[in-house]
Amino acid sequence: MNTKTRNIGLLGAISIGIGGMVGGGIFAVLGEAVSLAHGATAIAFLFAGIVALLTAYAYSKLSVTFQNRGGTVVFIDQAFQHNLLSSSVNLMLWLSYLVTIALYASAFASYGQTFLQDSPTPLQHHFLITIAIILPAIINLISTSFVSRSEFVIVLIKVSLLILIIISGVFYIDPDKLSPNHWESPLAIVTAGMIIFVAYEGFELIANATEDIKSPEKNLPKAFFGATLFVILLYVLISLVTVGVVPEAQLLEAKDYALAIAAKPALGNIGFTIVAIAALLSTFSAINATIYGNARLGYFLAKEGELPHKLSILNKNIPSYDIIVISLLSIGIANTISLNEIAIIGSAGFLLIFTIVNLAAFKLRHKIHARTTVLIAAFTMSLAALLTLLIYTYNTNPKAIIVFASFITIAILFELLYGVYIRKHFFKRNYHV
Repeated sequence: MNTKTRNIGLLGAISIGIGGMVGGGIFAVLGEAVSLAHGATAIAFLFAGIVALLTAYAYSKLSVTFQNRGGTVVFIDQAFQHNLLSSSVNLMLWLSYLVTIALYASAFASYGQTFLQDSPTPLQHHFLITIAIILPAIINLISTSFVSRSEFVIVLIKVSLLILIIISGVFYIDPDKLSPNHWESPLAIVTAGMIIFVAYEGFELIANATEDIKSPEKNLPKAFFGATLFVILLYVLISLVTVGVVPEAQLLEAKDYALAIAAKPALGNIGFTIVAIAALLSTFSAINATIYGNARLGYFLAKEGELPHKLSILNKNIPSYDIIVISLLSIGIANTISLNEIAIIGSAGFLLIFTIVNLAAFKLRHKIHARTTVLIAAFTMSLAALLTLLIYTYNTNPKAIIVFASFITIAILFELLYGVYIRKHFFKRNYHV
């Protein structure tokens, strides 16, 4: 590829990773982490961040070697070729993004209901969820350029707001609230970190921009590590302020909009309102960007024959069918599964995918010039984290396990049946990196 066409520098690449991570996730899952880890919420975010950082190493090495917009899809295909495993994991990635959209939409509804004077009703919640997905879908159908133009500004607003909460709240921290006396068991802390892991998954979006990044051999590793380390620090600090300032009973009562409660002691009702508005903006933009990215992933998979051919059709350079299908499925998920279950399923989905990517990197370690010990650590930690999450969830919320298992089963069966009965008759793969 001609390097003159590359127009994203190091800061731009880092901002893609930060924007992917600091989407709607932190607004949605902070309360979930507090309910499990209590005073050790910051430790839970740190542990999840370490898993993300190790996986970012694998992504940085794979991205330098395989510079392709397909990102995760390309890495898995390169390691395992085109077989049932790789195709099922690729579809699982597409499904996991549907869950992510549902998570952001649920958070949007929770913060949106804080502006309603009367007691919120389930109908209002479902209405806000649906609107939160339909409006971004319409934007994506009309103008894709709006998505890319608006993201940098929105990311700047989100990060600035979180820094404001940290700076204003640090003087109100009560150290006793953070003492080990208020910590849960190590298993509960680790589990909390895994449930909120979905708040970190966005660093992998840097891989999808590799073709546009200047000096990729030098800038890609810096972008992956820079973005991930920044977000770990941001999440740990916001956790310390939230838990150290606000009484736990209040946080648990307002679990779905805990971050807005965290702004109240230092900034008062104005702070609560500002954070709630920012949360609406953040989750809305995150839905917008995720629909945008997942529609293009669906288009990519359809071109490869892993999704129905209809999804590979562009209307005025817009994957309209992909956008419509993604939106409808996300609305269904968000309106039928609770926020806690969505967070669990989303985190489990990405932990599974990242475990397989780490395995792919290990298999290609000589080709990508990666350190074996780091890749083994990344694979081991991501697998252990996934198993910890699944075991805990099995004991506390079997329904979430059933739904997650259903997602995996759907991915495998779809790939098996679609591949046998349709793709082999209508598609001829000729994919090259």
